[in-house]
Amino acid sequence: MTAVEKEERKGVVTFRGEPVTLVGPDLHVGSEAPDFSLIPALDASATVTLNDALKQHTRAALLIVVPSIDTSVCALETVRFNREVAQIPSDKLGVYTISVDLPFAQKRWSAAEHITSLELLSDFKNREFGPSYGVLIKELALYARSIFLVDKDGFLRYVELVKEVAREPDYQKALDAAAAIIA
Repeated sequence: MTAVEKEERKGVVTFRGEPVTLVGPDLHVGSEAPDFSLIPALDASATVTLNDALKQHTRAALLIVVPSIDTSVCALETVRFNREVAQIPSDKLGVYTISVDLPFAQKRWSAAEHITSLELLSDFKNREFGPSYGVLIKELALYARSIFLVDKDGFLRYVELVKEVAREPDYQKALDAAAAIIA
């Protein structure tokens, strides 16, 4: 199914105060997480799937979705999550920031910001993650700021779609949800 064939949801989020259209389903806690194939910033010749993120269903995954890593709020968010998840064992929780930025830009940014506790993934090539997770902003061809926590069985246990794309998510709720499912 292409993005054109997927449902559109108008006015669910705003971008700088203006309502925008999201393409894709309205995923909720309890929904099965859609599969994906994303390119890691550290190896643009590789791919990361949902199964890879879950380490063959042995850990949970926190998927942090941002419009573009080279914007102030996205950078702030990714740096903060990198710091906040540093003490969480990677065998319990994989943490990823996902955008449509080129992997080369993500790699450069990641090195400059000393990102070590999470991995940046790019959907520049296939652009399937956004429509599958219902976060593609039709008017901008970027992804809405959102967070998805996937348990080791592949089901969503926390979902946050930030109502104003230019604002930060609720870090504490996402981190508390992650702590609860890896405990």
